[in-house]
This record gives sequence, structure tokens and C-alpha cells, in this order.
Amino acid sequence: MNRQKIIVRTSVIGILANVFLAAFKAAVGLLANSISVVLDAVNNLSDALSSVITIIGAKLSVKPADKKHPLGYGRIEYLSSVIIAVIVLYAGISAAVESVKKIITPEAPDYSAVSLIIIGVAVLVKIILGTYVSRTGKKVNSDSLIASGKDALMDSIISASVLVAAVIYLIWGVSLEAYLGVIISIFIIKSGFEILRETISRILGERIDSELSKEIKKDLCAYDEVKGAYDLILHSYGPDKLIGSVHIEVDEHMTAPALDVLERRITADIYEKHGVALTGISIYAINLSDPETDKLFHQVEKDVMAHEHVLQLHGFTLDKKTSTAVFDLVISFDLKDRQSLYKEIVRELHEKYPQYKFYVALDSDISD
Repeated sequence: MNRQKIIVRTSVIGILANVFLAAFKAAVGLLANSISVVLDAVNNLSDALSSVITIIGAKLSVKPADKKHPLGYGRIEYLSSVIIAVIVLYAGISAAVESVKKIITPEAPDYSAVSLIIIGVAVLVKIILGTYVSRTGKKVNSDSLIASGKDALMDSIISASVLVAAVIYLIWGVSLEAYLGVIISIFIIKSGFEILRETISRILGERIDSELSKEIKKDLCAYDEVKGAYDLILHSYGPDKLIGSVHIEVDEHMTAPALDVLERRITADIYEKHGVALTGISIYAINLSDPETDKLFHQVEKDVMAHEHVLQLHGFTLDKKTSTAVFDLVISFDLKDRQSLYKEIVRELHEKYPQYKFYVALDSDISD
């Protein structure tokens, strides 16, 4: 079964489960005069609506590329997650308003054994549903499903708290309904903000997954011609569509036809194995077999790597005709003022090796 069908099937299961729970909870809440149960039912309806949006997003995301959107519509799934977050936030704020009203004008609830059983069953259903949806979302890399799964698990906690409040009222006659409604609304609002924050972070562009980065670089370095792989940059055009570029080190004597063959092999192999389209492969031409170049490289490497926050230097080459050394320097984002350290390192190199000129490019700490 393909990714879209899995997302749709899982969402349909979520819709049916949430509509079923919402109907029973609404009936119980109205009969028992319980604001917390009614709000819990409304929350289930918002979950069902979220699943509908997930289905729509999944359907639209697989639209074929066209002239206006040549890289497809995969990012629509991120937008559907934003809509879900807004719905969750609206549900939470509405719940808070209604709960405050009940605090101002309280009404005593009237629970029955049947209502407690229904709420208890709802807790179990939500735990099972949330676990299933979350696992499926991670399996197919769907932010919308993961968000729905988290929301369902949060709902199970909310329903459990409603059940506890009902038991407390039946035993001690203390009504926590309205106050519990406020607490529930806070949890709902918090969940909405978390979904929104995570989705916006993905839209802005997050760091490459560490494991994926290491696997791709390992596969690149497995080619005999490739001496090193660096600066892997991936852009997401949907959860299952990654496009990017990379720098590789090769021997400086490699011919253009040989490079052409190598790049074509790499592009095809990486796409087949990882589903990543490398649309740009840049070359570092190195010659560490030359004694002078090799000696200078190891001296510079020792000096540069002695600085804290320096992660790597690569692409080192020496033009002996002009005595010019060129390399890229990677400084961690953990250091706030990366430019100051960069300037200090360049100054130190010029002072220690005055017979050479250094052109150092400051690289971003993009991937591990």
C-alpha cells in the first residue's frame, strides 16, 4: 500500500472513532449537565475535522508538478498541519471561555454508572487510536498523522481526568467540573502551539536528519574516486521529497569525462537508495600526494582544530605557483560570534605561515 493510501485509511479510522466518541460524550455530558464531558466531546469533533484536513492535504500533495509549481505540491501537507494546529487552538480557547462561564455561574453535574463506563471506554479507545496513528505517522513520515496521534493521546489523559473528577464528585460531592474544564483547555491550547511550532520549524527549514546525512556521506565515500563528502544540503518539498547538493573531494588530475560519469552514477545511486535527488554535486580538487601540500595540510589542520567550536576543515588545496592555500572551515552554531573566531584563525594562519596566502571559506554547520 502506498503512502497516500495509508494516510487516508488511518485518517478515516480516526474520523469514525472520533465521531463515535463525540456522539456518546455529548449525550452523556448533556444528560449529566457536565461541562467537562461536553468540552471533551467538542474536542473529539475537532479531532475528526483534523483527520478530514489530513486526508485533503494528502490528496492535494500528490498532484503532479506543473509550470507554476515545478517541484510539486508536497508542502501542502505542512500547510494542513498548520490548519490542524489552528483548529486545536480554537477548540482550546473556546473550552477556556465556556469553563470560565461555568466557574462564574456553577451548575451541579448528575453522573450515572453508564456515563462513567462510556468515559472509561473512551479513554481506552483514545490510547489505542493515538498509539496507532502516531506509529503510522512516523512510519510514513506524515506530520499531520503524528500531530493527530499526539492529540489523541492527550485526549486520553483529558478523558481520564474527567473520569477522576466524576468519581470525586460521586464520593465526596465536590464538583471540579468548571476548574477541570480550564485545565483541559490549557492542555488543548498547549498541544495546538506545539503542533504549530513544529510545523513552522519544518517550513522554515530544519537541520538534516543526522542519520540520513551520515548514511548519504558514507555511501558517497564508498566510491573509489571520492576522497571525502561535505556540505550536504537538503531542501524539503514535502515529507517524502528531498532535493539537495553536496561537495565531494576528488583527485585534481581527474578528467572532465570521468567526473561526468561519476556524478551521474552518484545521482542515480543516491536517489535509488535514499529517495534524495542530488541536483548539484560540486568538486574539491585535491592533491595530498604532493609532499609540500600534504605537510602544510596537516600543520594547518592541527592549528585550526585546536580551536574550540571548530568542527571541520575540508576541500584543502594548494596552488604552488601562487603559494595560495584554499579550504573551507566549519564552525559550530553553538558559538554565537562565529565571525570573530573565523577572523582570528585566518589572522593566525597568515602570521604563522607568511610564505603562503590563505583563502578560507566559512561554512555553516548544516549537517553532521
